[in-house]
Amino acid sequence: MVRRNGPGAPAQLRPVMLAVGAVVAAAALVALPARASRGGQTTADEPQYLLSAVSLAEDRSLDIGDELADERWRDFHRAALPVQTEPLPDGRELSPHDPLLPVLLAGPMAAGGWQAAKAALAVLAGALGAALVWVAVRRFDVGLVPAALVVTAFGLAPPLTTYGTQVYPEIPAALALTVGVAAVAGPLDRRGRWLVVTAVVALPWLAVKYVPVAAALAVVAMVVLVRRRADRRSALALTAGLGAAGAVFLAVHQAVYGGWTVYAAGDHFTSGELSVMGTTPDYGGRSLRLVGLLVDRNFGLAAWAPVFLLAVPAVAALVRRRPPGWPAVVVPLAAGWFNATFVALTMHGWWWPGRQVVVVVPCLVLATAWWAGHAPARWIRPAVAALAVAAAGLWWPYLAEVLAGSKTLIIDVDRSVGPLASAWRALLPDYTEATASTWLRHGLWLVALVALVAAGWRSGAPLRSPVPQSRQPDPSRSTTMSLRKRQILAGLSVIALLFTAACGEDDGGDVRNVGEGSGSGTGSGSGSGSGSGSKAGSGSGSETG
Repeated sequence: MVRRNGPGAPAQLRPVMLAVGAVVAAAALVALPARASRGGQTTADEPQYLLSAVSLAEDRSLDIGDELADERWRDFHRAALPVQTEPLPDGRELSPHDPLLPVLLAGPMAAGGWQAAKAALAVLAGALGAALVWVAVRRFDVGLVPAALVVTAFGLAPPLTTYGTQVYPEIPAALALTVGVAAVAGPLDRRGRWLVVTAVVALPWLAVKYVPVAAALAVVAMVVLVRRRADRRSALALTAGLGAAGAVFLAVHQAVYGGWTVYAAGDHFTSGELSVMGTTPDYGGRSLRLVGLLVDRNFGLAAWAPVFLLAVPAVAALVRRRPPGWPAVVVPLAAGWFNATFVALTMHGWWWPGRQVVVVVPCLVLATAWWAGHAPARWIRPAVAALAVAAAGLWWPYLAEVLAGSKTLIIDVDRSVGPLASAWRALLPDYTEATASTWLRHGLWLVALVALVAAGWRSGAPLRSPVPQSRQPDPSRSTTMSLRKRQILAGLSVIALLFTAACGEDDGGDVRNVGEGSGSGTGSGSGSGSGSGSKAGSGSGSETG
């Protein structure tokens, strides 16, 4: 069983949750007026979600044909809107995006337009921050201080803070997964099973790309129930319920969208719905994303928030220690990361970096919080704080320029601001360029990440039974500490080599995707390549992964 809070903690938990949630929501709201592109406050798929929300609020329908004809997007997207819909045989025009996000935003759109819709997402980001604190404390026995520190560090950094006002299903999906993790890591009583069903069912209705994460969460819940002999009947009931929900999902999509997924209503899937994953996918090339999703120069999580590097040893330590509830964190995380690596069409696009993995970022946050709260090393919490400050130094100057009007949030995302951003990005590989510099940095970061995994694995060694204290030095402890120091120094040495290599190389050249074909967006097109491309114009593309 998971040990619950210490004395007095339950009374303190709620104020801490509210404080963290309020800070995260307020930080997200700062970016609400930011221009996403030169054509307006939104770009890529955001106008599609907003138009569907308008249609639901006014017409009680997902048909956006009249909204398109009346150019209702002009309030939040002044440029011409790229065509994404393909009229169905009955004349309806449906946006090729799942409907749960428009359902959530219909009320705010009716009450206050796109500003209210974005504010609603910021509130959900705050709710996510508060929920993560609760799950860390109540499910993984993390103290209030490390839980609040870690959640705030991640919550104030991209991509969580940026998607707090971008009209995508990422934050609602991350919140749904967090609720599911809380349920699976808990007692899984009747209420817990209903929460699992809610989370698993909500994820595909937010976006079909979340099916692997939803399935992973469901499998973990079923395994937990099957291992309890008394709950095997509940496992069967859960399986039947989720199977029925899946059948309803497919039936509704056939009836409404004319296919198994919403992509059947899109205009650029001429080879069928499955072409959303690419017509000739190069899985060897896509494997680079296993590292690139973390350290790509422009679209990696660590490019804007170096604190994500601490999640690597944290996950390794969690797997090594295997505390109660750990599969609820690790299994969905693996499913989401591999989905973003091998199934998604691209990790680059007309959106904020990290979009494909935002849904599983809560797993990284919870793993880091557990590590900070349970690992014996005293440097972890100061490291979290220091890297959070570094993330602030990368994000806030950029946002300030966006709000001042000299940059746009999405189109200029690859333009660093200030010496800190320039120096940090010089260490990172650019996976849109097949150059010797890219491969050198890729290899060195592989070594650095392996060193971080090794350090985390060692720090997660099972706790030993207490032994009588002795005034004599413990040689095994000295050896362990020495090994940890060597591993940390090895990682630092690799980063130093990266900086040395970066200082002497020119990274100019044409933009090319490493390992797979490229696509390009030129403002009004609906980007549909299997790699990444250059950005120009108003930045209106389409996610196809």
